[in-house]
Amino acid sequence: MTNIIVRSGLLAGAILLTACSGGDKGASGASDNVPTAAPAVQPAATGKTIVVEMVTDETGNYYSPKEIEARKGDVIRFTLKAGVHNVNFLPDSNSIKTGLPPASEMLQLPGQTYDFVVNLQEGDYYFQCDPHAALGMVGKLEVED
Repeated sequence: MTNIIVRSGLLAGAILLTACSGGDKGASGASDNVPTAAPAVQPAATGKTIVVEMVTDETGNYYSPKEIEARKGDVIRFTLKAGVHNVNFLPDSNSIKTGLPPASEMLQLPGQTYDFVVNLQEGDYYFQCDPHAALGMVGKLEVED
């Protein structure tokens, strides 16, 4: 009987220890659940990848370049260099345009990316970083046939 009680106590202790460990943690004790960049999107066979950097520095918040020319099938890769930014093709800024992509999530870690496959009709499209639009973080995409 004592042997059964000891085994039950050891089993309960092991279960409690496992439950309190909080899962897999690195050497620092912090959780390894760090947000990662979305998987890279490949351009169409005839397309190219156009990199646009999202920056915060001593001169302000901006996209570089802020004006882009692209064709259907190209991929625009918005890459966070510094700061916290997103990309939003607002319907108000793109009246009578259809097929606008949804706003991206906020990119927070340098190196994170947001890929957008160009599938829009020919024309000019305007985008912004929502928290920094009033500070001039806007851009223009010109889609050519």
